[in-house]
Amino acid sequence: MFVTTVHIMIDNKLEEAEFLVERYPSKIHMTLPDGWKKSFEGADLYDCLGQILLARPNINFLCKGARRDVRPSSMSSQMSSGLVAYQHRLGVRASRNDIVRIFDYDDTDIVNAPKVQEDFFIAGCRR
Repeated sequence: MFVTTVHIMIDNKLEEAEFLVERYPSKIHMTLPDGWKKSFEGADLYDCLGQILLARPNINFLCKGARRDVRPSSMSSQMSSGLVAYQHRLGVRASRNDIVRIFDYDDTDIVNAPKVQEDFFIAGCRR
């Protein structure tokens, strides 16, 4: 179990959410700056983060795991509980250089719906 903070954008204001993270089984206990708390359990941590995105669509979570082009492979999901994933590029096979930690800061191409991430991944598979 570990604690991490994730930068968030609410109404154009930069704040931080606190995540208490359990890897086995995969759970994220989230606390927002206003005191709102909720726990999310899933197949892996990436799945938990996806549930968070769906639960709070008014918030932009500024982390690698919320990028449109980030998704774990089955192996990375199993070996890291979804803590690491690949940052994909259309038409380019992912390599070790593309591995990212899902809670690391990023403010580029952030989405609020796991379906958008899934659609990007599937589009890359069809190339």
